[in-house]
Amino acid sequence: MAAYNERPYLRRCIERVLAAPLPDGWDREIVFVDDGSTDGTLELARELERQYPGKIRVFVQERNQGKGAAIARAIREMRGQLAIIQDADLEYDPADYPILLRPLVEGLADVVYGSRFVPRQMRRVLNFHHELGNRFLTFLSNLCTGLNLTDMETGYKAFRADILRTIPIRSRRFGIEPELTAKIAHRRCIVYEVPINYHGRSYLEGKKINWRDGVAAIWTILKYAVIDDCYETRYGHAILADLVQGRRFHEWMASRLWPHLGDRILEVGAGIGNLSRHLPRRELLVLTDRDPEYLRLLADAWWHVEGVRIGPLDLNSDEHVAKYRDLALDTVVCANVLEHVADDVGALRRMRRLLVPGGRLVLVVPQYPKLFCRYDRELGHYRRYTREGLSRVVEGAGFRVVHLEPFNFPAIFGWWFHGCVLRRARIGRFSMKLFDLGVPIFRRLERWLPLPGISLICIAEAAESSPIGPVASLGA
Repeated sequence: MAAYNERPYLRRCIERVLAAPLPDGWDREIVFVDDGSTDGTLELARELERQYPGKIRVFVQERNQGKGAAIARAIREMRGQLAIIQDADLEYDPADYPILLRPLVEGLADVVYGSRFVPRQMRRVLNFHHELGNRFLTFLSNLCTGLNLTDMETGYKAFRADILRTIPIRSRRFGIEPELTAKIAHRRCIVYEVPINYHGRSYLEGKKINWRDGVAAIWTILKYAVIDDCYETRYGHAILADLVQGRRFHEWMASRLWPHLGDRILEVGAGIGNLSRHLPRRELLVLTDRDPEYLRLLADAWWHVEGVRIGPLDLNSDEHVAKYRDLALDTVVCANVLEHVADDVGALRRMRRLLVPGGRLVLVVPQYPKLFCRYDRELGHYRRYTREGLSRVVEGAGFRVVHLEPFNFPAIFGWWFHGCVLRRARIGRFSMKLFDLGVPIFRRLERWLPLPGISLICIAEAAESSPIGPVASLGA
């Protein structure tokens, strides 16, 4: 909840939010950000914080920066699995929370918009020119995003918290509405709309948006139709943040892995779930990582999905591996993780112990030691593999290699030129986006031609017993 000079409405708004019905077993917390108010709003918010301990947390922007800036601050401070953006006035009614949250709680949606223009039992008659402007902006936004929203500019939006936390918000004022819409469209989120009650204010009653914000909204819509800035870079290394832009790439990788996946799958190093979203959910899907922040985001994203478990896993820890031994896993997916582990042989042996006899390891690693460059060092890679070296290490760890194939031929040239020749430290979002646009063509080329690849996909079966004796890694 963001507020700027809303003292006359704040107490009633807060009390209505605290009284709003929620699904059974759910609790709420109001993250309140005062955006440099001068009318006593902050003092009242502090009083309400003391009156309702544990229910309200108050944060302060020292100067007025706009709704977008205040909401961005609230997102950084919020906790929980679902989030509703609530204005601090009385235009939007918290009694609508049940209908707003229902698609999220039932696992149908990633984002829910409360529409002021979907038919409902009653509505306040509003300024025609304001509605005309809203409908035009919604039309322009839909034209650019491909969504068919009826009310893009609504102030009532509910999100899965993991999605909201990982979207960077650049707009300082009311451009936050078209910006969020563009970015959830870029991320292919599942969006629902529900009818809400709306009690719009006049300018005499304190309404703050004006025609300049409408012009800014048009610019924001057009800007984010071109710019794919839809992932927050603070969740991971800078290069990994660039790689996140490759949605088509992750779909492509998953399509190559699918034929080798079983019914009870564990993914090692799931990160924020870029590949996880494309893995099958059959009997069991276990998503693991060693980073607590990634685990929190995964938990927020998958809490409502039956048959999915989230947990920590460090491939250097026997204790971690032991926690998953009773799950009868038939598949372990380890994509672009093994090269980050100093003792890759020990990591492979631990993955072997996760599997039932005959279970499959689905491994993706970087190929060609001669391509080892600054990119690899920045990413924390210890090595790149050869076909023979990878086969020897995998089989020495208690597996039998049943399939080995190259993957992603086009990336060789970009990696070599930018990483080895120019010695750059980052791939760059533009380069990654350009590559991602070409993925449909690359997929067809690799299907038709026997091309080399910057990566190796290795499918191996767990032997009946683990090997004895040391095995040396043959990497870079």
